[in-house]
Amino acid sequence: MNPNWEEALNHLEMVIDSGPEAMRIKAIFKLAQLSNHAPVSILGSAVPILANLIADHSSNNSSLYLQGVVVYCLKCIARQGDGRLATEIGQSGALLSILRLLPESGGSFQRVAVKCLWCLVNLCDDNRVIVAMNGGLEIIVNMLNSSMGSVRRYLLEILSALSLLRVVRRGLVGLDGLRFLVEAASFGNMLSRERACQAIGLLGVTRRARRMLVDLGVIPVLVELLRVGDSGTKLVAGNSLGVISAHIDYIGPVAQAGAIPLFAELIQGPEPLGQEVAEDAFCLLAVAEANAVSIAEHLVRILREGNDEAKAAAANVFWDLSGYKHSVSVVRNSGAIPLLVELLGSQSSEVRETVSGAIAQLSYNGADQEALIESGAVPLLLELLNADSEELRDNAAEALINFNEDPLQHERISQVVDHPSFRSMQDRLTRIRASDNQTVRSMRQMTIEQLDREA
Repeated sequence: MNPNWEEALNHLEMVIDSGPEAMRIKAIFKLAQLSNHAPVSILGSAVPILANLIADHSSNNSSLYLQGVVVYCLKCIARQGDGRLATEIGQSGALLSILRLLPESGGSFQRVAVKCLWCLVNLCDDNRVIVAMNGGLEIIVNMLNSSMGSVRRYLLEILSALSLLRVVRRGLVGLDGLRFLVEAASFGNMLSRERACQAIGLLGVTRRARRMLVDLGVIPVLVELLRVGDSGTKLVAGNSLGVISAHIDYIGPVAQAGAIPLFAELIQGPEPLGQEVAEDAFCLLAVAEANAVSIAEHLVRILREGNDEAKAAAANVFWDLSGYKHSVSVVRNSGAIPLLVELLGSQSSEVRETVSGAIAQLSYNGADQEALIESGAVPLLLELLNADSEELRDNAAEALINFNEDPLQHERISQVVDHPSFRSMQDRLTRIRASDNQTVRSMRQMTIEQLDREA
């Protein structure tokens, strides 16, 4: 079986040009069957011939059944050529013809046309633009208002592919189509759900869209994706959840939906980007004290059991938590301080640097400072003044400067006050505090002047 493809193409063109409809249908079906064997060049040459049969003019003399067979054949061709043939189909005008036929379609023709459109927008970015700029979004949303079964699933996956375009995301808000985007993130193939999730994150940066998405139930959908998605999907879902969490009203619902332990798993995962996403999300969620307590419990477990990368990420979050004004010292009560002090002796330079930074930050709080001293931080920090890493030396010096204010530690720390790292950090902090005081005085003066003018 080694056909002469050029001869076969000429025969197809002749039959389509002058043959009866039954012969046309048989020839097009044969091409569809052979599409995964035919050379890409032959299939590319067949595209304009087929596109003409569904074009919007009376001379093509095509019945609805013949048009359905043509669309089916185009779907088969689109799957070949690594996306190149899908691009050619879009440029041939066939994609616009399919869009024109879709609104009034039904039955088997609708199923075939929707599957063909699904292939075209998933295999070629340019086809998404063609659909979006020619009323395709309105067509898809209108069909979703009444579709069911497998057709609905394909429509939702088409919508998720289109939603990567900014113009489509804006259009979804105006068309009351966000509910379908949330639905698209709820089921279907994982790539499609990930795309919908990405679009949700991009939309969620605006207050209005964020509120609408939350009202439509997006939080449990994103949490479920964070639970069951593959590694890439989990990153996108975690980032989108972080975007949704960037409002005080939604911090509680995100935590209640079970996001905190899933972000803890992300911190322990192999992806550095996942650790960053989880760190950012924890810093948002920890604004609520109850969330901060739960987050700290997970972080303590990571400090005990995690690998070096996870421990460094956990220390980074504790670094941030140390600056929160909760009614209790979340870090101290979690039992993290002895573990942080112990990790000053880690073999990992990344762990030592992040841990020393967290300890330096904790040393500004009196109660945390006391817990650090009790855990044996001072002698370890004194040793770190001679570390190779400048960051380690600076962090150690910053903490020791704060400890120096404790009368019980003053004598021990006075032995290193002339150490270059200690003196350098002391000078730096003096300048920073003077600058901060000047800023406060300027702001106070400006306020008084404003009040004076208003009076």
